[in-house]
Amino acid sequence: MLAASITQPLVVFLLAAVHRFLSFTATRESAFVHAIASAGVAFAVTRSCAEGSATICGCDTRHKGSPGEGWKWGGCSEDVEFGSMVSREFADARENRPDARSAMNRHNNEAGRTSIIELMHLKCKCHGLSGSCEVKTCWWSQPDFRVIGDYLKDKYDSASEMVVEKHRESRGWVETLRPKYNFFKAPTEKDLVYYENSPNFCEPNPETGSFGTRDRICNVTSHGIDGCDLLCCGRGHNTRTEKRKEKCHCIFHWCCYVRCQECIRVYDVHTCK
Repeated sequence: MLAASITQPLVVFLLAAVHRFLSFTATRESAFVHAIASAGVAFAVTRSCAEGSATICGCDTRHKGSPGEGWKWGGCSEDVEFGSMVSREFADARENRPDARSAMNRHNNEAGRTSIIELMHLKCKCHGLSGSCEVKTCWWSQPDFRVIGDYLKDKYDSASEMVVEKHRESRGWVETLRPKYNFFKAPTEKDLVYYENSPNFCEPNPETGSFGTRDRICNVTSHGIDGCDLLCCGRGHNTRTEKRKEKCHCIFHWCCYVRCQECIRVYDVHTCK
């Protein structure tokens, strides 16, 4: 198989983790992990091709278009379409059943791959005497994977809840998904979908893999998900003081080293009850 010849340990680990821990859930957490695992496969393969680590693929020469003012095409544009194809072969291999879970997984896998295409951007390098930028060479590049993760986290927060419908076809009963609420905009191929409610992550639950939030460090001034009110699930929080050694009063000495003093600073640490 094409994909098997360029797979990496990260690829295998991501997919194994998805199918081991999320085989029986259809929650928004499962949707996110499927999307980011699929994106991870596409990202790793695309980057390997551009770096020359794989011999059966290389740079993208199909989507350059006309150069812009003050720059020309150069470098190695990353072939995200090839990476997505390999990811599709890997991640969707088990999702060929006519049930709702497979339909959900295929959709979220594709949403993960689409996120990379959405975030592709021009990366440029300047050329010229004495560091000037008389001309630039540019190429299509993937963003840092952290950017993709943040993008998919936003999609997780706005994931669409679906309901399962059964249809009789020539091959038998087939399950499909439709939006649960008609007054919301229907999800696109870029959005994540789910159809089961998430478990309660506030308390430990070995069946779902949740460690709960007791003793988690929280931010007492935040109103977001890291805030003590939300993260501690209404149980309240404990506060303790903690002394830490840190470098301070650093001075640069010519030439060329930095000398610092060591200071003891006291911090308030808040943890969930």
